[in-house]
Amino acid sequence: MIKKIRGILVEKDENRVCVDVGGICYEINIPKTVYRRLTHDLGKEVELVIYSYFHIEKNKSIPVMIGFNEELEREFFEKFISVSGIGPRAALKAFDRPISLIARAIEEGDVKFLNSLEGIGKQKAKQIIAYLQGKVGRFALIKEKEHIEVEKKSKIKEIIGEAKQILKRLQYSAKEIDSMVKKALQRKSQPESVEELLNQIYYQER
Repeated sequence: MIKKIRGILVEKDENRVCVDVGGICYEINIPKTVYRRLTHDLGKEVELVIYSYFHIEKNKSIPVMIGFNEELEREFFEKFISVSGIGPRAALKAFDRPISLIARAIEEGDVKFLNSLEGIGKQKAKQIIAYLQGKVGRFALIKEKEHIEVEKKSKIKEIIGEAKQILKRLQYSAKEIDSMVKKALQRKSQPESVEELLNQIYYQER
């Protein structure tokens, strides 16, 4: 059973990463909440805590790995999938909000919040509360750290939006702009300013 993977980050998007470990490239699924906190640039070393399982499809058994930034995230994930009817794939989609907020919603019986998670209906939200309420309060301890990352993501969205508007005024097409920004973010995923992002775009297009 694989517990952790450490290697060079070679690909990254909001649903998965690829990590090169001694020439072997591992594809690892990640929830959106993990992606927001994964600040590593491509080419840098990264370590992910792994939850692994086998997905059964027809007559095939496919190994699947899900990555987390820390043990606490994986532990909460394991508790979440202990609810009847919620498997790893469903939980992967549902974790599109900070884990601390999900834990708080469970403890406070907030059906509306849980219902807002991707793939979680009203009845399933009630079931999650019934099964986990009183068991996940400590996961709210990571609240402050996750909120900081959410704020960073919001800032980056603003930077990207402003950069796209500038490129549009420079007569680039929407397709060209999306491609240029995507490549720049692969090189520098956390630009501090519009100028820094545009500089990344400039140097890659030279």
